[in-house]
Amino acid sequence: MAEASGQFGVNGPESRRDWPALSDAEARDVLSRFPLPSPARQVIWHGRRPFSSTGVVLLEDSSRVFLKRHDHCLRDATALAEEHRFITHLAEQGVPVGQTWRTKNGDAALDLNGSAYEVFSIMPGHDLYETVQSWEPFHNARHAFSAGQRLGQLHQASRSFDAPARPARRPLLSTFEVITSSNLMTGMERWIPHQAGLTEALTHHRWRADLPQALLPFHEKLKPHLGTIQPRWGHGDWHPSNLFWTGTGPEAQVCGILDFGMSDRTCAAYDLAVAIERTAIAWLEPENDCPVSLDRLEAFLSGYQTHYALSAEESRLVPLFLPLVHVEYALSEVAYYETLVHDRAGVKAAYTDYLLGHAHWFSSPTGQQFLHKLTHLLQTTPCP
Repeated sequence: MAEASGQFGVNGPESRRDWPALSDAEARDVLSRFPLPSPARQVIWHGRRPFSSTGVVLLEDSSRVFLKRHDHCLRDATALAEEHRFITHLAEQGVPVGQTWRTKNGDAALDLNGSAYEVFSIMPGHDLYETVQSWEPFHNARHAFSAGQRLGQLHQASRSFDAPARPARRPLLSTFEVITSSNLMTGMERWIPHQAGLTEALTHHRWRADLPQALLPFHEKLKPHLGTIQPRWGHGDWHPSNLFWTGTGPEAQVCGILDFGMSDRTCAAYDLAVAIERTAIAWLEPENDCPVSLDRLEAFLSGYQTHYALSAEESRLVPLFLPLVHVEYALSEVAYYETLVHDRAGVKAAYTDYLLGHAHWFSSPTGQQFLHKLTHLLQTTPCP
């Protein structure tokens, strides 16, 4: 078995892991339940992203597959089937997503010993951002343009996917149930009990005072536009390390899309705002006031609109969503770190730095300037 090398934590690479690495025996047992061309031999690579355990498994015929394990506290086979239906639809529309394997019983994923397992064929291309912390900006404007093109293609393809929104009890999703409520705090009170462990986790925080102060000014600006939202499924976690690339240089293009674990039925403007939040702002550099990458943002938007032409109302919604897109995911992370993996640094990062910190940044002069610039770009970026 390849040696597992820790994980990306909230403050960078860590030697520890929240979830045990996949073992050779485990991989052989799990993969024997899928109709693969050959039995599994050994795990030859371990992923370092948090929230699950992943690996590349070498089969006896020298082919390889990608194996992912989720604890049932986060995902079971039913939850993974929701994601796989969206992946299958996108593949049928020509979007370059991973090929999923069904079990010998025809199920989208396997429930076994308190975990859920999913299997993918190896995607062609390069994991160009493998060693980069999630949510860091693109290396250059050409990468950003290509990533924008692929997200626009995904949003165009998702027009014809009409599955309902995922259940509110699903943790760690990119959802907007709370922020699209006509009353933000009423929506919050209604949603929080559905998230396992969140009520308990929030007893350690002054959230009923903190959240209105940080979020209500943005929600008041969004609220008049809620009736214009056109629901649509989105990726939910669009950043460079969830993409595969044609090469390793500055001219590389996106050739594959990974990790639909946060996908849900939101809307194109919201999902685009999520992508901007994850790729245009250097959140890991608070000492430099989280500098923005305007050249890459402009390239990203230009690429996006080669495939998906935003309506005037969608263009207005993007900067209105942007200061709020993180809210439900950040709250879910608070519960995850507090009650599931018991990581105090993670709790602080999720509540103080992420949930409140991002909203405070958007309220700052730098954040306000960025929102004004984004609004201008969306009004002037030409549609092809």
